[in-house]
Amino acid sequence: MARWPDGHHVLLDRLDAHLHTVLIATVGYLALVLMLRGTGPRTMAKMTPLDFVIAVTLGSAFGRVITAVDVSLAQALAALALLVLLQWVLAAGRARWRLVRRVMDSPPVLLYYDGEMQHRALRKHRLTDIDVHTAARQSSMGSLADAQAVILHQDGSLGVISTESMGDGSSVMPFIERIRG
Repeated sequence: MARWPDGHHVLLDRLDAHLHTVLIATVGYLALVLMLRGTGPRTMAKMTPLDFVIAVTLGSAFGRVITAVDVSLAQALAALALLVLLQWVLAAGRARWRLVRRVMDSPPVLLYYDGEMQHRALRKHRLTDIDVHTAARQSSMGSLADAQAVILHQDGSLGVISTESMGDGSSVMPFIERIRG
């Protein structure tokens, strides 16, 4: 752009940069919403570590392309689409193959079972007895005596299974066997 002695080139450059930002932000946002909508509710469910990494990466990439005047709309859309595609491929692989699940997921961890704290598991995951008691209180239990099991879920939350709702324990047995074996 030719430089005008009165500073108009600066104004035009700034206007171009602002319009570029508005265009990238608007089109990028709408495209990202449509892409995430198209990948299904799993993308936006409670986050596993994989989901968290993808969400942070998408947010970072989107923030970068909005403010970068040297990134074209096509580059921005390609980057966002690639990240969403990678998330979808990894999630599909996770649903189909045990090896991918083993690499991508942390299994649930039994922290308390049948009156006993699982101290090794608590130490390994940097938790304390207090965390287990807090989970029981948040589940409206006044005592761990009412809890049959406390589990650290993949998303980092603690789940409490009461003694009366344990049933046959089929959702907990693989983790009990791991501790006993």
